[in-house]
Amino acid sequence: MQNLGRVLIIAGSDSGGGAGIQADIKTVTALGGYAATAITAVTVQNTLGVTGVHPIPLDVVEAQARAVLSDIGADAIKTGMLGDAATVELVARLLDEAAVPAAIDPVMVAKGGASLLAADAVAAVRELLIPRATLLTPNAPEAEALTGLAVATTDDLRRAGDALLKAGAKAVLMKGGHVPGERVVDVLMTAQGDTAFEGERIESRHTHGTGCTLASACAVGLAQGLPLVAAVARAWDYVHEAMLRAPGLGAGHGPLDHAWPLRGRA
Repeated sequence: MQNLGRVLIIAGSDSGGGAGIQADIKTVTALGGYAATAITAVTVQNTLGVTGVHPIPLDVVEAQARAVLSDIGADAIKTGMLGDAATVELVARLLDEAAVPAAIDPVMVAKGGASLLAADAVAAVRELLIPRATLLTPNAPEAEALTGLAVATTDDLRRAGDALLKAGAKAVLMKGGHVPGERVVDVLMTAQGDTAFEGERIESRHTHGTGCTLASACAVGLAQGLPLVAAVARAWDYVHEAMLRAPGLGAGHGPLDHAWPLRGRA
């Protein structure tokens, strides 16, 4: 029998439900896992953008995580919006104590352009979270910020991925959605080799939360004991179908259809 897969998600809340904690919980649940949370911030947002960010006190973030870990436990930890360096430092301590696979999504900027990570926290992510990442899931702009390398092509993605592996990540999923082209190529990189995931670019404004969703889908796969490549392949397929079936909500960057597995593939 497959392990249920307990995932502790440390991330921010999205009032619009398309990204953040809300997308994470939907994703983990849709893929058969159990989601628990430590909320780092409450954001005020919808498909048109983020109009407010309200950080949760650090001691409350820590208390949430410890309450989950001390009772329910976790088979994997997934991080999203952390906000500042102090929260990054806390997460690093929690990862060391929990000693379970960590899927690190280095959330820096919201889909609409709002900054979600303080400048000093980028260095903290580089120094503290990359070496603790079982899987790091940066998009091209995040990879640029973490490595200092320009990322405009798939070859650039691989160069940045190499740099992130050298910085200590056990594996990196370099996301190619920002790289121009008719096809999207994501590259899973490890010390043992690369695996490419490629598909036709989906022309849609309903892409809000794709990064959060993909990282959470990978995290629940790891929590359920799937091998890394299998966990990422299932996650990639899940997100691709969720994008195709986006419900068309909102006037801006709309959400995906996280619940499609409940209804079956189209």
